Amino acid sequence: MQHNLDKIDTKILSLLQQNSNRTTKSIATELGMTTTPVFERIKKLEKQGYIKKYVAVLNNKKIGLKQTVFIGITLQGHTRSYLEKFVKQINNFPEVIECHRVSGNFDYLLKLVVEDIEAYETFIISKLTLLPYLGNVQSLIALSTGKETNEIDLSRV
Repeated sequence: MQHNLDKIDTKILSLLQQNSNRTTKSIATELGMTTTPVFERIKKLEKQGYIKKYVAVLNNKKIGLKQTVFIGITLQGHTRSYLEKFVKQINNFPEVIECHRVSGNFDYLLKLVVEDIEAYETFIISKLTLLPYLGNVQSLIALSTGKETNEIDLSRV
């Protein structure tokens, strides 16, 4: 999809990334516009797929998910069937919050959030290692987080 965003669209997207709960009126005020054209632009951005959804970003630790783990996965085979089955099964695991097909030493990189190391061990034993097409698994335990954001710097695009 070609991106045909003008400066106003880009600013609207930036403001919504910072706080998707902002009112159309507050965005319009910041842009020096009236609410109707801003509302129409937001609806257009949604319809064209620039805005996928609106979410609340939760504090994992406050809700008891204190451990982040990254897992590099290598599958036994690389047929389309293996890849599709793997992704389908991974989507059933609520601990997995991201799944990326990657190049390099792994086929997939997963990001999990769990209560603690014991919960991670339970996930590995009772879910992940039961997948029949699983090859190698390498875990990286996050000790701390230096940066975590969903905001895209739109000045780069």
